[in-house]
Amino acid sequence: MFDFIKKTMLVGAGLAAVTKEKIEEIIGELVKKGELSEKEGKEMVDDLVEKSKKVKKDLDKKVEKIVADTLNKLNIPTRAELTELEKKIDKLAKKK
Repeated sequence: MFDFIKKTMLVGAGLAAVTKEKIEEIIGELVKKGELSEKEGKEMVDDLVEKSKKVKKDLDKKVEKIVADTLNKLNIPTRAELTELEKKIDKLAKKK
């Protein structure tokens, strides 16, 4: 039962959007129903909160990579490239 609950809550990227409060609420209900002990509930909350943070971090990295790849494919300059270009323009303007 314990593993089933964990797997159910970890389905998809939805865990990234689950707040600590929501996790505590769901686990609290299971503890009230007697399906989990207080200790198991606490451990599960801690475990799921950590996994939620990891999933969110991984999802953020993937989104950043997708955006960067898309900008690259569309040949859109990055902020760093624009900043470098601005510096070169300023340098040329000062020479005049």
